[in-house]
Amino acid sequence: MSNRKLVILGIVAIVMVVLAGVQMRFSAGKPPHASSGPSYLLQGLDTNKIASIVLGTGDDQIILTRSGKRFVVAGKDDYPAKTTEINGVIAACLDIKTAEFVTDNPANHADLGVTETEAKHVVKLFDAGSNLITGLLISNRDENRDGFYVRLISSNDVYLTLDVPWPTRLRDMDFIDKTLLNIDRDKIKSVTVTSPDETYTLKKEGAENVITLENMPDGKKLKDGVYERVFFALTNLSFDDVQKDSSDASDLKFDSTYICRLEDSTVYTFSIAQKEDSTHVKCEAMFTDQALVTKEREVESEEELKKKEAILLARNGAKSFSEKHAGWIYRIPKFKADNMTKKLEDLLEDIEKKEETEVSEGSNDEDNS
Repeated sequence: MSNRKLVILGIVAIVMVVLAGVQMRFSAGKPPHASSGPSYLLQGLDTNKIASIVLGTGDDQIILTRSGKRFVVAGKDDYPAKTTEINGVIAACLDIKTAEFVTDNPANHADLGVTETEAKHVVKLFDAGSNLITGLLISNRDENRDGFYVRLISSNDVYLTLDVPWPTRLRDMDFIDKTLLNIDRDKIKSVTVTSPDETYTLKKEGAENVITLENMPDGKKLKDGVYERVFFALTNLSFDDVQKDSSDASDLKFDSTYICRLEDSTVYTFSIAQKEDSTHVKCEAMFTDQALVTKEREVESEEELKKKEAILLARNGAKSFSEKHAGWIYRIPKFKADNMTKKLEDLLEDIEKKEETEVSEGSNDEDNS
């Protein structure tokens, strides 16, 4: 190879190294001041290295930490966080685009609202060694510029962005799936409510699945609009706070229960404790049909296979429910708590005399026939 070719190859190699260095600079840090158009503020982030996310400062700080393959909410005893919400925060960071360079003078940071004490949003991403990967500071909206000021914590450069696709959820509970249970009301077979003073059971009867009370007292009937809320209390049941079942919960006395039995033999049991104006529950599920589900040697019909599949799904569902909620105590909304702890006397009302006469006449007609 001639000396001329060697020189040319050397020059090309040097140029490639320089270009690679420039690319790494942009990938690992701030966007260039002179840009032909909007550019992303945060570039080259390896999301797999994120071990914790810290939002806000002081008493309003939210800490989300990686635990295995998912994140947990530190402020709620490491309760599992919703993956969609975690992804939403990371996506919001990556989606911030700079529209205009404003300043690199730290003396202007406070006035622009991009210090940790003045910013509306503070976001910090840490690795497994608690080292800061990157951080963002986002100001309140500047009405005169119709935009927000943003800055990387590692840089003095401040940029204007016209749109901050930032999540509105900024509380611990907003990162948690608050749905506890949502049962199909058509699958409910019976419910039993137990308190220290009494126990009663509501159940479906007949072809029309009429809800009735076991051992109905003479001269009484169920109040319309009341017993239904008790019977269907587990449809769309959510919680508004959560804590670990530990010594910190020793003042809670779980002396009531709400038991819901489904047609497929799944049984949900909620242990209930009431303290002042709040109601707390612990929950578990059991699939009471213990019959073995086996594959027969002969060819089975599609209907039989679907029945067996439904049994296996229900059994696994009950097991998963118990495993997910074991060791946790949930605070439920007052209106749901009222339905799950309703006194029997509040379910009943007197049968009016006219109704009693009609019932009596109907009985006489049956006797004479």
